[in-house]
Amino acid sequence: MSSFRRHHTTSESQTLNDAVLISRLRRTLVCGAIAIAWLGGFSAPAKAQGAYPTKPVRIVVPFAPGGTTDILARVVANELTKSFGQPFIVDNRAGAGGNIGSDIVAKAAPDGYTLLMGTVGTHGINKALYDKLPFDPVKDFAPITLVAGVPNVMVMNTEKAKAMGIRNVADFITYAKAHPGKLNMASSGNGTSIHMAGELFKVMTGAYMVHFPYRGSGPALMDMVGGSMDVMFDNLPSAMQQIKAGKLVALAVTSATPSAALPGVPTVEQAGGPALKGFEASSWFGLLAPAGTPPEIVNSIQREVAKALSAPAVKESLLAQGAIPSGNTPQEFAKLIDAELKKWAPVVKVSGAKVD
Repeated sequence: MSSFRRHHTTSESQTLNDAVLISRLRRTLVCGAIAIAWLGGFSAPAKAQGAYPTKPVRIVVPFAPGGTTDILARVVANELTKSFGQPFIVDNRAGAGGNIGSDIVAKAAPDGYTLLMGTVGTHGINKALYDKLPFDPVKDFAPITLVAGVPNVMVMNTEKAKAMGIRNVADFITYAKAHPGKLNMASSGNGTSIHMAGELFKVMTGAYMVHFPYRGSGPALMDMVGGSMDVMFDNLPSAMQQIKAGKLVALAVTSATPSAALPGVPTVEQAGGPALKGFEASSWFGLLAPAGTPPEIVNSIQREVAKALSAPAVKESLLAQGAIPSGNTPQEFAKLIDAELKKWAPVVKVSGAKVD
């Protein structure tokens, strides 16, 4: 065989071998791509389900630091940070009875990264109280869960109560009627349950007090302790520290039954006589997201909040401050909001309170 034929045969054999190798390589690459795509089809949804949150989450508190809304938000934020492994950060945006902070959340992207610690004021009272509410408490929000229910407590500066000879609710009514317009009533803001509890008390007893709305319970309590304010129907958790310190005296709780956190302190109805029969003005606090937030995110947050609130250490701490932890479902929380809107509308009307 000539050298040319040998070279030609060798070239043909090499070309054939190369073609076989390329074909095998192509099949391997194609099969590998199919396998990756097939596995990706299964792994992608799992990743999507476990993806939230991938960055810090903001919990807007529509009142100043130091009040019950702020206290509960920080408890929840701390627990969710541990559960999800991402920071849950409290952002205080006070003003307009909680409307400023609530409106921020109502207009935020519905992606689960901006939440609201709403209250009976923002989602039960303000719709009837304000002529121009910048948001709809039902349509603009996705309820997540009720965090806690809280009785309010009628408190006075301890030294001022002694100086006025006020030892109980009956004494307070007598003094207020004898000195119309001389008593200053502090609240955490227009439309809060603290404000409306005072308005309801005024309507039912005929005792007149001058209302001073603050940007949250924190600053209002400072003036209560300082003595420039006379009375406040504050949420129990935020007032508890000053009551225990003896700087404020608790005359009564505004719930239908006494609070285990304040042994010996009667309800307003029990202490006020026939004029206050049926008096009840409790508060509640719950997490909400902007309307349109994916249900899987809403449900995920609700589950973790419910788990945290049922933990013995958290539950006992809240109960000791007078808060009753909940953690109910989004559907149950939505029903509560609807019921509270219907409950407070006639109360606001009877009180005559109105804010432009």
